[in-house]
Amino acid sequence: MSPVDKRLQGKVALVTGAGSVGPGWGNGRAIAVRFAQEGARIFAVDRDAERMEETVRLVQEAGGEITTASCDVTQSESVAAMVASCMERFGRIDVLVNNVGGSAAGGPVEMSEEVWDAQIDHNLKSVFLTCKHVLPIMTAQAAGAIVNISSTSGTRWTGSAQVAYASTKAGVIQFSRVVAVQYAKTGIRVNTVVPGQLYTPMVDVRLAKQRTGGDVSALLAQRQSRIPLPFMGDGRDTANAALFLASDEARFITGTELVVDGGMSVRCD
Repeated sequence: MSPVDKRLQGKVALVTGAGSVGPGWGNGRAIAVRFAQEGARIFAVDRDAERMEETVRLVQEAGGEITTASCDVTQSESVAAMVASCMERFGRIDVLVNNVGGSAAGGPVEMSEEVWDAQIDHNLKSVFLTCKHVLPIMTAQAAGAIVNISSTSGTRWTGSAQVAYASTKAGVIQFSRVVAVQYAKTGIRVNTVVPGQLYTPMVDVRLAKQRTGGDVSALLAQRQSRIPLPFMGDGRDTANAALFLASDEARFITGTELVVDGGMSVRCD
């Protein structure tokens, strides 16, 4: 289907992590733009407002409507204020996309407790808090779709020890399943997109420095070697999966996961 189908026409989508650490198609940016192409009005959220400037430009170029808000999604008061701002602006929330996340290297011995706690807050508590404040709104509407972004790190070993990230992303999947069943009778659907090793701005800005001393080409080669398809996806692939789960085409789908990893997860080696 093409953007003219307008699968989210008239809906309001709240997208967290809608900025990006650099140019290119990060998951949040791509989701905001793709949803806008399909008719959604976008309430874009990021801790750093400057990171959303390119997102705003791309949404507007696509003819979409977008409002931005700065928010620390690990703090309940900040989330409550952000959700209230969205309701003041649009009067409803039809779709919530939880896209905030990030990894830290290390296993339980070498990782500090402070890093572990920060990862829990960043990757899992953030999902809990946004759902805590948005679910009552969707319940009153008797409808809504929540799409949480996890990672294949939450389902398997993906090449490096990042125990907190893996644990929290596994938690996102189970959190989504439990909330999906709890709220099914209210007309709210909850699903998870599970991206694999994509080429997003995070690779250039952070991951290459952490893992290959800044050699982006070497890191991309490592990641591509794990992917059966002969190319690496990017945030637009995550966005298309999220779009399907948010749309009415997925009206009978809840409590499940859509893996976007080029076949990496089904490899036996």
